[in-house]
Amino acid sequence: MNRFVTAERALRTAAPHELLDAIRAVLAEQYGAEDVELFMADYGLTVLQPVSVLPHTMEPVSVHNSPAGRAFGSQRPYREDAGDGRARLHLPVSVRGDRLGVLSVTLPGTDAAREWESELAEIASVLGHEVVVAERDTDLYLQARRRDRLTLAAEMQWQLLPGRSCSRPEYELGAQLEPAYAIYGDNFDWSATADRLMLYVTNGMGEGVEASLLTSLAINALRNARRAGISIADQAALADQAVYAHYRGRSYLSVLMFDFDLAAGRASVVDAGSPQLLRLRDGKVERVAFEAQLPLGMFEETDYVAQDFPVEPGDRLVCVSDGVHAVASPKGESYGDAALAGAIHATRLLPAAEVPRAILRELTGHRGEAVPDDDALVMCLDWYGRRDD
Repeated sequence: MNRFVTAERALRTAAPHELLDAIRAVLAEQYGAEDVELFMADYGLTVLQPVSVLPHTMEPVSVHNSPAGRAFGSQRPYREDAGDGRARLHLPVSVRGDRLGVLSVTLPGTDAAREWESELAEIASVLGHEVVVAERDTDLYLQARRRDRLTLAAEMQWQLLPGRSCSRPEYELGAQLEPAYAIYGDNFDWSATADRLMLYVTNGMGEGVEASLLTSLAINALRNARRAGISIADQAALADQAVYAHYRGRSYLSVLMFDFDLAAGRASVVDAGSPQLLRLRDGKVERVAFEAQLPLGMFEETDYVAQDFPVEPGDRLVCVSDGVHAVASPKGESYGDAALAGAIHATRLLPAAEVPRAILRELTGHRGEAVPDDDALVMCLDWYGRRDD
């Protein structure tokens, strides 16, 4: 049995909480690894948290300026010279473009690192899939992502999310929420098939657990309708009825909904509220306006109409909640269209998964030291389109 198959089998047969022990043992035996550590990206995407010991006794490492952070950001293996003849490989742990963390492996020499780099990168990918499956049965990896304690509202919101990034030949997608450890009602959701991508960006009303309960009801109503094979206009109508039936118009939720046809390069769009869309095309950033319709749950039995929206290969679509667009500086100046367009243009060379974090970092600089009083959501979609065979 070759080394890779041995490692893969060890991961697939390990208990959910023992994945790191299993991979450590097999990498030491089969590859001569002297040290193996697994780091998980924290909810704020600022540090990589060690999984080895809980509560954490090892120091987290920065996403921005560490060797492991370089591998995480580039999504490529990064080789580090340990200085004593040994080499340390930092390997992205990702699942279909959703970036979970980094596996760091210390090998006895640079020759071994070069020889096994590609194979170890594949093992790190297998580890990522096993971590996702293991999270159904253990809290270990979810705990490892926490730099601080989550509020109950934030716990509820993060559990609703499908992931923070994904990629396919037709598109790459990334999104992030802030404040990561105390979010209220903003959310995003997506689902893909062979031919379609459905995407929702929500801007919830209220604060704390009440905002999370509202968003949870709306998202699950949309998913229920989507999984019944219903069009997005009717998805919006059914979710609207569900929210109104519970809140009777006292609370409602804004949502921007997309149904992309991957082959045709077009989308159906329902704009039911305040999330805003900006498009970067041919170096120019412009705001895309849709026909405004009522938020979900504001009135009884609202009818929704989908609009047609064409996309071209090379388009970058950035959607933001009002917690981005309306955030004020210490002098009371709103972030606004001009600053947001500048941030989108400044991040044009970054991959889609990196853009939300970079824009939110600029937003923090604009806001200053003030504690945010609203959620901020940024979602970025890079559209490549489907190539004709």
